[in-house]
Amino acid sequence: MSELINNQEVRIRTLKEVILHLHQGQAPEAVRAQLKSLVADVDASEIAAMEQQLMAEGMSPDQVRSMCDLHADVLKEVMAEPRAPKVLPPGHPVDTFQRENRALEAAAAAARARIAQVAGLPDSGTPAAERLGLLEALNPLMDVEKHYARKEHLVFTVLERHGNTGPSKVMWGKDDEVRNLLKGAQAALREETLCGAELKYLAANLFETALAAVESMIYKEEHILFPMALGLFTEAEWDEIWGQSQDYGWCLVAPAQGYAPAQASFPEAPLVLPAARAVQFPSGTLSFEQLLGLFNNLPVDLTFVDAQDRVAFFSEGPDRVFARSRAIIGRSVQNCHPPKSMATVERILADFKAGRQGVSEFWIEMGGKFVHIRYFAVRDEAGGYLGTLEVTQDLTRLRALQGERRLLQYDSAQEAR
Repeated sequence: MSELINNQEVRIRTLKEVILHLHQGQAPEAVRAQLKSLVADVDASEIAAMEQQLMAEGMSPDQVRSMCDLHADVLKEVMAEPRAPKVLPPGHPVDTFQRENRALEAAAAAARARIAQVAGLPDSGTPAAERLGLLEALNPLMDVEKHYARKEHLVFTVLERHGNTGPSKVMWGKDDEVRNLLKGAQAALREETLCGAELKYLAANLFETALAAVESMIYKEEHILFPMALGLFTEAEWDEIWGQSQDYGWCLVAPAQGYAPAQASFPEAPLVLPAARAVQFPSGTLSFEQLLGLFNNLPVDLTFVDAQDRVAFFSEGPDRVFARSRAIIGRSVQNCHPPKSMATVERILADFKAGRQGVSEFWIEMGGKFVHIRYFAVRDEAGGYLGTLEVTQDLTRLRALQGERRLLQYDSAQEAR
């Protein structure tokens, strides 16, 4: 056993040295030769441990992420194939992720067929049919957002419980790169005045780069993330992920039938106070059921982060702007955001804790919605910091209101509430 541990430590140390050489500009060919001579049977957990050590020693997640594609390419030749992969029942969360990856690969192949057709176009003219064909081929790939959201908010959350924060810091950033490439290709292809030469250039460069990024992430998931998760997570944790996956939706394919989680792993009802108990406020008293109903009927989404930066609560209204799952309770709020937002999150928390600010707000246009996001510092009567409240609201309908409504009228979309 000690020999196994020592060999693993040597491999991790060697991996770290090689990646540092890459970071310092050494040619990938030389590094590849060094790896072949020094490292054998590298597995997913060792790559994750190597990245975690690099960040613990001062390398930023952005720096690790910038090298991610290069070191993944270099490591392909020395990585061990997953040993006798666990037989997964149809519908298991990893089985669903893998089925989605096969559908994404098929969509990428179909998109490349369209790119090949465009390559023969004349440089002049505005080939509308071919441009629309590329847009049509891109549409299925945009569904990858659901796949990434489940991974980031469910799989990464459980990984962090096991002390592995590296994947969420590095892989989430790579996910964002894929998102941006796909959105950039989509926006470029919507330009109706593209001539043949411009369309060929976009297809062969921007669109192809986006496809390659999707496929690269599939490799990282199936050779690093999923094997590591399968080796760490308990059945109860997979059941938890399964129970909350539908909050985010499925990418291109629905889960197969066959996975039967233990119902005891995720109780359907929240922990409630005894029926006779009530919560007494200075301005009135509410039963637990009334308080829960109130939170879940507010026309805003609430999320509360405690003084230790842990997610403590979120409301579960019927029309949430951003999906939330109960797996995030207790998760560090820093890990709930993509790396590109980390500096902003840290700045807000620092300003709130120091008493320099009390409110921060943003507004964005997203999927045809106008979304208003506000953060409030929550303090006790003595001014002590208790945490931060996030309030998110879809203002699209309110911004469109005009004139007056003085007579009773029910909106059909809200009657069911």
